[in-house]
Amino acid sequence: MESFEDLVEQYTPMIYHMIKSLHIYKNVEEFYQTGVIALWEAQGRYNPDKGKFSTLAYSYIKGRMMTELTRQKKVQENNVYPEEAFWEATVDHGGEEPLQLSMLLSYCANLTDKQKQWVVYTFYHDMTIQEIADAEKVSLTAVKKWRTGAMGKIRENVEQGIMG
Repeated sequence: MESFEDLVEQYTPMIYHMIKSLHIYKNVEEFYQTGVIALWEAQGRYNPDKGKFSTLAYSYIKGRMMTELTRQKKVQENNVYPEEAFWEATVDHGGEEPLQLSMLLSYCANLTDKQKQWVVYTFYHDMTIQEIADAEKVSLTAVKKWRTGAMGKIRENVEQGIMG
């Protein structure tokens, strides 16, 4: 059999034909390399008693390229690449607090101390009911009662325009 370099030279048109027939327009050089690797594998598996080498080479090249196309499609489907406009529109609020404590407390007129604690834990520290109960060493029911009372009073304050 001829040297591998000679095979590559001889089968390069077939590899490029396969790239064109599969409508591959991205990563052409990568697919060319996939075709060369498939050619090398075909050379290693070739048995003259089973048929012509060109048939084996064709099926290996097409098979490897189809496998690579499938793999790349899966990668593309599983990854999200935001548009350039997304990165330009994203603003870094690095040093800012999510909600200033003083602004938050201005909604807490007429609330009990425990209700105010619930507001601060929930909206300033972003804690769950369970985390608040653990921090205050009380039951979940107690924290839920604080929440219910606080939400009702805050709603009344907003409706009446009362700010602390």
